[in-house]
Amino acid sequence: MVILGEPMEAVQSVAFDVMLPAGSARLPEGLCGAANVMADWVFRGAGGRDNRQLGDALDGLGLQRSTSIGSSHLTLGATLEASALREALDLYGDIILAPRLEAAQFDLARQLAVEEVRSFDDEPRQKVMVKVKEQFYPSPLGRSTIGEIADLEAMAADGVASLVRRCFAVSHAVLSVAGRYDWDEVCGQSERLFGKADGAGPGPVQVGSQGRRYTHIPSDGAQVHIGLMTPTARPTDEDYYNSRVAISILSGGMSARLFTEVREKRGLCYAVGARYHGLKEAAGIMCYAGTTPDKAQETFDVTVDQFRRLHEGITPEELSRAKVGLKSSLILQSESSGSRASSIGTDYHLLGRVRSLDEIKQAIEATTVESVTDFLRRNPFKEFTVVTIGPKPITF
Repeated sequence: MVILGEPMEAVQSVAFDVMLPAGSARLPEGLCGAANVMADWVFRGAGGRDNRQLGDALDGLGLQRSTSIGSSHLTLGATLEASALREALDLYGDIILAPRLEAAQFDLARQLAVEEVRSFDDEPRQKVMVKVKEQFYPSPLGRSTIGEIADLEAMAADGVASLVRRCFAVSHAVLSVAGRYDWDEVCGQSERLFGKADGAGPGPVQVGSQGRRYTHIPSDGAQVHIGLMTPTARPTDEDYYNSRVAISILSGGMSARLFTEVREKRGLCYAVGARYHGLKEAAGIMCYAGTTPDKAQETFDVTVDQFRRLHEGITPEELSRAKVGLKSSLILQSESSGSRASSIGTDYHLLGRVRSLDEIKQAIEATTVESVTDFLRRNPFKEFTVVTIGPKPITF
């Protein structure tokens, strides 16, 4: 197990994340959504505590639980008052290494996962972005983290329990801690809790091919939801910060190009925005636009045009606003122990090291009009993966 820590003396809280190698891409075919079930099931009794007793113990510490599922990891974590860290880690040690995994509780966890998938029909904005990631990334990197109903309904308790035992392998895990804590105590407690644990962990991910360039999902609603992705620099690439600045120029606020050109000048949509999404193996810009059927085609055309024209040049004013926005977001994140625990764990997974906040700020500040423009000219946005939800498809 790798243990990471970032002290934050100005806070009275502490946060920790345990990144386990049980992300959606690491699970076998036919088990899409198993990580979502596991994330709930392991909290339904662990060690000497049943479901109710474990819930009471966690609530008694006043911690705020956090669970996230990505392509590579299932992350279990919490934010709490610093003095309760030792007790919280003891509880999470049981949850990770000694979950009860009772069959009756499995059915409840699986049903909650099924209902979450079904609820996406009422959240087309979220659904279209899940679907565009599925098609953009080579299989299975873009596999849905919430699941597919057919796979969820076919799952059996013994099969998922076997996955827990194999994928909750602490020798492949990362524990990250941020806030007010004692480093030596955390390391000593981790050695006591996890030092004798074993587990092979999942095998390497076999990357396949990308999905369709365009997918339309019919819907009789009065809105059209457009999701698109286009490749960009990975977190490990030299041009990573140039890419992040370029995205901020496209969609970093009300003065950014997408908001100005698509919504304000033409009134084509009620929502439009883009953001960075990166994995270790690949990265892309995710963009969403919500509009009406009669404006869907023009909304799509103008949005893509803004991507394609960005390499023609940016202004010093756009660069300055983009830098301010990125650094402001970084500063806000740096004030949260939960955000820092997550960030340092993600850094280690993606980069093999942890970036300091000063390093990130300096890298953002080092970008110039010339460096961003040069990146865009060498890497123009010309290949798009698109998903639409609405009454009829668009022309792509």
